[in-house]
Amino acid sequence: MKECEWMDNIDIKSLYFNELADEFTNINLPAFRAKQVYEWLHVKLAGSYDEMSNLPKNLRELLKEKYPLITLSEVNSLHSETDGTIKYLFRLKDDRVIESVFMKYHHGNSVCISSQVGCQMGCKFCASTIGGKERDLLPSEMLDQIYRIQALTGERVSNVVVMGTGEPFDNYDNLMRFLRLLTDSRGLNISARNITVSTCGIPDKIRAFAKEGMPITLALSLHAPDNEIRKKLMPVALKYDLKEVMEAFQYYYEETGRRLTFEYSLVDGVNDEEEHAKKLSALVKGLNCHVNLIPVNPIKERNYRKSENKKVQNFKNTLEKNRINVTIRREMGADIDAACGQLRKSYIDKNSGMGRN
Repeated sequence: MKECEWMDNIDIKSLYFNELADEFTNINLPAFRAKQVYEWLHVKLAGSYDEMSNLPKNLRELLKEKYPLITLSEVNSLHSETDGTIKYLFRLKDDRVIESVFMKYHHGNSVCISSQVGCQMGCKFCASTIGGKERDLLPSEMLDQIYRIQALTGERVSNVVVMGTGEPFDNYDNLMRFLRLLTDSRGLNISARNITVSTCGIPDKIRAFAKEGMPITLALSLHAPDNEIRKKLMPVALKYDLKEVMEAFQYYYEETGRRLTFEYSLVDGVNDEEEHAKKLSALVKGLNCHVNLIPVNPIKERNYRKSENKKVQNFKNTLEKNRINVTIRREMGADIDAACGQLRKSYIDKNSGMGRN
């Protein structure tokens, strides 16, 4: 399975089990070898063929030559002293870098992964979009963020959030392959109900996702109570009207029965006033939904500021008065700048002019 212009070989970590079995049959390997290799890749989380100790050396050498393994390498990690959050910077085979975050909750360990190198959505308050999109991530590169983190921490990951750098639905086919591999009973076997995918709102992809038959939580990056404010914050709103996005989002609920989640980043003086809270209440009223309020993380390239705590609480109170299910997101890794895109951006700034980032 070739996915990128720089790949000359089949990416076997992105293959479903039956595809791997067919591939091995084509090169005259017995069927049990596919079972062994698939287990090494997706259960034992091997980072190299040398770790596959029950494979003969000549087979390992053949696999190295024919199917170079996609494995991420750790460039840097930041460890929170306050809540145990770890932010990782990983290097890809083409020397580009991506971010992932490991978070510890009472209900289990969660990993937030990136779906693209950079992002072309252009949200004004997000460091991930600075510099635009470089390329999509392969299914194996999305998987390996989880695999490396589980191997590095020695802890089981039970929840996955596709909410890091990139727009998942802008990389739809690779996203779906990743999700099916992640939930495969032969692999890490993470429950689809423990996975959240976040989107800026691409209506046709939301509707397609609703038909995939996977009970995944869908989160809409809303960030505004109306289309005019949304246009100022999110260029995607220039293409897709909020009414169209909301209709697609409601369709997702009707098809899957999964409660809808709205992500709402509060930006001081832009979308955090009482009038905005009332508009938001009217927008989502009657939906089986949850609103997640996120005090925006300031970045030096933008002049947006975080809302004051009092305004955040007032906003929440207004929603609750209108019987909207709402929480203020707990700030994980605040002491390590764990907001999306910050670690990668600082690395690229530091290493600019020193080769490809």
